[in-house]
Amino acid sequence: MTTLLYIEDDEEIGEMVRSDLEGRGYRVVWLKSGEQASANVKECRLAILDVMLPGLDGFTIGQRLKKDHPSLPILMLSARTSIDDKLQGLDFADDYVTKPFHPDELAARIEVLLRRHGETPAGLGEIRIGHLLVKEKEGLVLDTRNQQEISLSGKQFHIFSYFVRHLGQIRTKEQIYESVWGEPYIEGDKTLMVHIRHLREKLEIDPGMPLIIETVRGVGYRVKG
Repeated sequence: MTTLLYIEDDEEIGEMVRSDLEGRGYRVVWLKSGEQASANVKECRLAILDVMLPGLDGFTIGQRLKKDHPSLPILMLSARTSIDDKLQGLDFADDYVTKPFHPDELAARIEVLLRRHGETPAGLGEIRIGHLLVKEKEGLVLDTRNQQEISLSGKQFHIFSYFVRHLGQIRTKEQIYESVWGEPYIEGDKTLMVHIRHLREKLEIDPGMPLIIETVRGVGYRVKG
């Protein structure tokens, strides 16, 4: 399991980010100041640092971490949007995300940095879901009853991968559509519903009584895992 160092003193934001990243398969070491950063960073594969912190600010902590661990990818989070602040952060950090941000954007930035530094992002290993074995890194879904590959289109696999990265979490149609298509969801659009139906026809033992992709009436969908 990939471990991330996360330093954020805001309880609400910190809990939201920690919960979301853990739901995606990461282990998160959450600190509320930078005092223990050096003591906790050795086991971590990436550091996420808020700029405004009590005591030492995120820039100072990040510079120290980068000096001691040059290969450690560092992602800065800040409500500061001025070009000077971004340039100051990117002088040592690998990425800079301004608040407010969508959790999917943060997760995508983390994945890019991990891949760039030769690490495997969370959710890219193998996972068993019912009679299915998902090999996300290879882009494969196998039926373990006969060890046959289930042929999915690129969009179908993208949708199912999104569910795999959010196992047990109810995701709304808007969240799924906007993450997979990268466009705003328009109420009444049946595109996602059609793709879900086709996915069930390929993945479920009985598509009429789905056990893999569950419909949460009035909300969205969930894959329990």
